[in-house]
Amino acid sequence: MVIRGRAPLRISFGGGGTDVAPFCVEQGGAIIGSTINKYAYCSIVPRKDDQIIVHSLDFDMTVKYNTRENYVYDGRLDLVTAALKAMKIKQGCEVYLQCDAPPGSGLGTSSTVMVALLIAMARWKGVEMDAYHLADLAYQVEREDLGIEGGYQDQYAAAFGGFNFIEFYGRNNVVVNPLRIKKDILNELQYNLLLCYTGNIHVSANIIKDQVRNYEKKDSFDAMCEVKALAYAIKDQLLKGNLNGFGKLLDYGWQSKKRMSDKISNCQIDELYEEAIKAGALGGKLLGAGGGGYLLMYCPYNVKHKVAARMEAAGGQLTDWNFELRSAQAWIADETRWDYDQVDVHMPNGDYRFHL
Repeated sequence: MVIRGRAPLRISFGGGGTDVAPFCVEQGGAIIGSTINKYAYCSIVPRKDDQIIVHSLDFDMTVKYNTRENYVYDGRLDLVTAALKAMKIKQGCEVYLQCDAPPGSGLGTSSTVMVALLIAMARWKGVEMDAYHLADLAYQVEREDLGIEGGYQDQYAAAFGGFNFIEFYGRNNVVVNPLRIKKDILNELQYNLLLCYTGNIHVSANIIKDQVRNYEKKDSFDAMCEVKALAYAIKDQLLKGNLNGFGKLLDYGWQSKKRMSDKISNCQIDELYEEAIKAGALGGKLLGAGGGGYLLMYCPYNVKHKVAARMEAAGGQLTDWNFELRSAQAWIADETRWDYDQVDVHMPNGDYRFHL
């Protein structure tokens, strides 16, 4: 038996950074975004002994534990260690992790891995968790137990899936508002967006620490307030189907967010962004905390090809993707069904045998 968990990665359109304390606690944060068809996966294979063996397929790393020992954070796959501890796993197993994007890509990878881990472990143990419970536990394990700097957005986006407008007021006070977007608007939005990898990854915790340090500075605080207000404006334009207005607001949001910390952008990112604007893009933003990862650009359909060519010429790597409207999920894969070495098919005009 194999238990699998899968959680979708996310892109955000506005409000990024307002989900981080102290701003979200004192002022309330708001983010609008969607999950996409890139995922974090967790597979659990139960063992009959007390050994826990964790394989990171992306990093080609293996870590071994013993259920009789206390779980210790030693810098090697601590996300898994913390999840095992939180879910009180006492039975031996092998855990396999894989993600469709690298850490520091701006798509919420580490938090999404945590959600995939927890939902797979919950399915294995027969524990029922709704999306709020799942997201809150993921936040607790990552932010509080492990002390990793960051906000609330990624855990809730992965747990709920789809298009959401999420309001943040601190721990245990998060409200997820699913958005009902018309199919025609959704299809047109997908067609007009470009996702471009800048070629660099970032350490989001360092950027977030700088953002928090700047919280008391007037310009940075005003920028956070503008970013929050723009999240509401972007939501309105998206629901009304004013996609050109949506694209222009992305630009406003990006210019405001850069004022929150001088570590959010750099010369390479600025150059890629300016090349896209010169080619006809209306606006865009760097995903995640900043410093690297994926750049999202909105382009009217008649200039999209020009923007794509200009960004590739400037060193960007365009990525195929689509929206994913489903939430995190877990299922059972029964490997005994895969052990056949032949298939017999009975037909009215004779039997057929296929060797596998």
